[in-house]
Amino acid sequence: MPQYETTRTVPHSPRQMFDLVADVERYPEFLPLCEALSVRSRKDGDAKSLLIADMTVGYKKIRETFTSQVLLKPEDLVIDVKYLDGPFKYLDNKWTFEPRSDGGCEVRFFIDYEFKSMVLGALMGAMFDRAFRMFAEAFEKRARKIYGETGVS
Repeated sequence: MPQYETTRTVPHSPRQMFDLVADVERYPEFLPLCEALSVRSRKDGDAKSLLIADMTVGYKKIRETFTSQVLLKPEDLVIDVKYLDGPFKYLDNKWTFEPRSDGGCEVRFFIDYEFKSMVLGALMGAMFDRAFRMFAEAFEKRARKIYGETGVS
């Protein structure tokens, strides 16, 4: 059951980073392996939003699409992703954004998953592991592009 966890310190505010990660429709523009992402439905509440999204990932000739439920909790600065359908047995992903005294934040990324098929796991497992390790860096680069090197007040 592969899992990956990282904490990164960035000069951007927790809300800026939350907004950047919550903007799932933009993932194909900058996220490794993400070829397409479409939001099937969105329900906005007072303190949270619930999205159902399809993400297509690809590597060489292999393409897989999976469906996830994305719970955005801006007041808590938390994003919880739960797997609904596709090539995984399960997939759990969580983002948290902790404020720092210097105005930046600690971005925590956690993912735990297992493929349904051992063959697919063998084919894509190592590539997924490498991609997840590149995700944090991809979001940091995206933040610098949108907010600048030192963030925005």
